[in-house]
Amino acid sequence: MSDLTVFGKSNLPAPASLAAALKRVDPGVSSGDVLIKMDKTGHWVFGADQTDVEDDSEWAVNPFSFVHGWIAWGAGEVLGEKMAPITDPLPETDPAPPNAQRGWEKQLGMHVKCMSGEDAGMDARFSTTSAGGKRALSELAEAIAVQVEKDGDKCVPVVTLDSEHYAHKKYGRVYTPKFNIVRWVSYKNPADAEPAAASQPSAAAEDAPETRRRRRA
Repeated sequence: MSDLTVFGKSNLPAPASLAAALKRVDPGVSSGDVLIKMDKTGHWVFGADQTDVEDDSEWAVNPFSFVHGWIAWGAGEVLGEKMAPITDPLPETDPAPPNAQRGWEKQLGMHVKCMSGEDAGMDARFSTTSAGGKRALSELAEAIAVQVEKDGDKCVPVVTLDSEHYAHKKYGRVYTPKFNIVRWVSYKNPADAEPAAASQPSAAAEDAPETRRRRRA
């Protein structure tokens, strides 16, 4: 049986406060050790070895884990990071580190837990500074806020990780993250998180990049 209780039940904001905070997630906008991201080819990968996420795997989004803040990147390394829960004000910043290539960049993030396949039970953190990534998180947060107002307990979205793309004049096809909500489950009832039956591919999925062999850590 899947277990959502790792999200914890203490020090959680009231549903009304959570909904209000999630609605303020701006697309202009305890952590898992594993980092998950979408690469430039539209594939989702995780960990230092960039292991491919399993096709059609389901991930529970912790609605209490949304954070916002700032990050400063150097040449392939993080020089500084200031993050806070989305229920708190955006953190204040000092001058950016001298070697920061783009100064302080606004960053959004959240935590997810794999609920199906061979990676089931793995916790991961998704963070993004890209316009497309922040837009995807903003849309997901808005959907959670609406659901919280309907049912404060059943506010955990189980999603599949997908991608969209658009044509850029300079860079060609650019991929952006997309979170497909499969169903809503209660953070109080782990049994609700049992994987759903397989569904037919969507039109968007048929236009997605060709499936590749999974790389393993």
